[in-house]
Amino acid sequence: MRIHWLQHVPFEDLGCIAPILVEQGHSLSATPWYADAPAVPALDAFDALIVMGGPMGVADEAQYPWLRGEKRLIRAALDAGKPVLGICLGAQLIAHVLGAPVTRNPEPEIGWFDVERTDAGRGHPLLAGIPERMRVFHWHGDTFAIPAGGQCLMRSDACAHQAFAIGSRVLGLQFHLEVTAANVRELYAAETPQPGPCVQSAAQVLPELDTFAQGNRWMDILLRNWLTAG
Repeated sequence: MRIHWLQHVPFEDLGCIAPILVEQGHSLSATPWYADAPAVPALDAFDALIVMGGPMGVADEAQYPWLRGEKRLIRAALDAGKPVLGICLGAQLIAHVLGAPVTRNPEPEIGWFDVERTDAGRGHPLLAGIPERMRVFHWHGDTFAIPAGGQCLMRSDACAHQAFAIGSRVLGLQFHLEVTAANVRELYAAETPQPGPCVQSAAQVLPELDTFAQGNRWMDILLRNWLTAG
């Protein structure tokens, strides 16, 4: 399968997703929106779309004019029925183009915090093989509402909407199963989060190498579900 992914800043890449997909035999291409004249694919040039995270917001078109073109591409992929996966900002962009509000979360959520399935998440095919509750990495200040026709699959104590699905081909994740310790070092090097009740420091986050590895294994499962459930 030809999988295209959208990158918003150099320090937020696919993480473990790239080797997983290559090992599964898929081909990858990318649009780095932050680059000069990035290559934007035609809709028929890819079979599935991944939209990654970034520090900007869905409404920041004045500062990031390429957001307009990105939103058109995401909407076209959704309308064509292609599998679409959004992570953090990516999930917010999917929700946004489908008419759901994206707003500030009550508290920024940065670090290791549990997410758990909602009633709708129990038994959903996209979460097959995923535990009822799991410890995952977060880095977000905004949150999405659930788009019309969608289901909220997961929540956390600090954020009511942690994952949503529309059928079995569209999946939005607020949290980051794809990150490695190297990815998170880059995040903390690029941004300095303000202290808060749901904000952890790099010193608290980085030693948990087993937790990174477990999250990457769950990412593998989710990717397989996403690409085969539809």
